Amino acid sequence: MRQTELFPVPPLDTLALEQHARSRGFTMIAGVDEAGRGPLAGPVVAAAVILPEGLRIPGVDDSKKLSPETRERLFDVIQAQALTIGVGMGSPELIDRINILQATRHAMLEAVTALSPRPDFILIDGITQIDSTLPQKTVKKGDSLSLSIAAASIIAKVTRDRLMRKLDVMYPGYGFAGHKGYGSAAHLAAIRQLGPSPVHRLSFGGVKEHVPCPSS
Repeated sequence: MRQTELFPVPPLDTLALEQHARSRGFTMIAGVDEAGRGPLAGPVVAAAVILPEGLRIPGVDDSKKLSPETRERLFDVIQAQALTIGVGMGSPELIDRINILQATRHAMLEAVTALSPRPDFILIDGITQIDSTLPQKTVKKGDSLSLSIAAASIIAKVTRDRLMRKLDVMYPGYGFAGHKGYGSAAHLAAIRQLGPSPVHRLSFGGVKEHVPCPSS
């Protein structure tokens, strides 16, 4: 019998990063994540979440691993049990003006600033810090390693998906409710047929080719 069968790998402790921060004297630890960096339309949405010390929420994980129904259910649970939640957005206009990376950083900072009580430490999914004086740590694949970041990923994803369903009603014909602004074949075909809507990212490939040239 192999050793791995005798001694299975223990489950990942998704509170380890938060506990390490607390061991260094921090008490209000916020997890931060975003949704919507890749789509051709709609804003990028960021969320920041501070959970009570020691709280575990079964099922909370990287939002991309969860079904829409599970995300919606956990969204309500997180809303009910979190100490505080902040949401920030980077509009399509902002994305076109300063690029998607900087718009994402803007949305994350906005989400953190919206938290009350204020955090004293930030865990951020990915590799990019935000323009804050607060102590912060970036974590690759953080939405799978930290419960706080995973909770933020769910809040950001569900918030953005709900917004895209509203935009589908405002701008019919593009199918935003289905693809959520991502570059599906049907979405690209709609852009070619209808032209970009006011919520499309005009600097993105698949959209910018169909922006009308200003008349001379």
